[in-house]
Amino acid sequence: DLALALARRLDATLALGAYSRLLIDLNRPLDAPSSIPESSERIPIPGNLGLSEGERARRIERIFRPFHERVAALLDARRAAGRPTRLLTLHSFTPVYLGERRPWVLGVLAGASRGLAERLLAELRRAAPDLPMALDEPYRVEADEDYAIPVHGDARGLDALLIELRNDELSDAGRVVAWADRLAAALARI
Repeated sequence: DLALALARRLDATLALGAYSRLLIDLNRPLDAPSSIPESSERIPIPGNLGLSEGERARRIERIFRPFHERVAALLDARRAAGRPTRLLTLHSFTPVYLGERRPWVLGVLAGASRGLAERLLAELRRAAPDLPMALDEPYRVEADEDYAIPVHGDARGLDALLIELRNDELSDAGRVVAWADRLAAALARI
């Protein structure tokens, strides 16, 4: 819902994954162990345990490749048309992971676009100074664990950011609207 609301506010092209990341994570390199995870936190994922090579290949060909081919085609078309482009990816995270409480409501992650991430975070903090937000939390962009930013952003020389929003902040329509408004306003100022 947040991605849809934000895309409307920014008049942006949106590519949405249509499957659970538990089948195959669209933001993981295919050789990463977390590409098709065998557990989520400490909970086994039965459908991923002992996965055959055939099933792995089927998920790659039916889910992973079509999504990333579509994203690449959209970015190629924008470049060919001479349209300035920034890549923004959205994820949500749990308030507690492996027993550790995460104090942030929002994290801004970047690879090569660290300056842009810092500017976005400064804008968000200026508008909401009491909200706990951080750079590179609760994760960091790493080439061996991330896909969209390194491949579709950094490798193409595009400004690229990943916004991580704690999922309890998206618990109802009012909160989604508030975050879409807040993010759109901050992005428009950078």
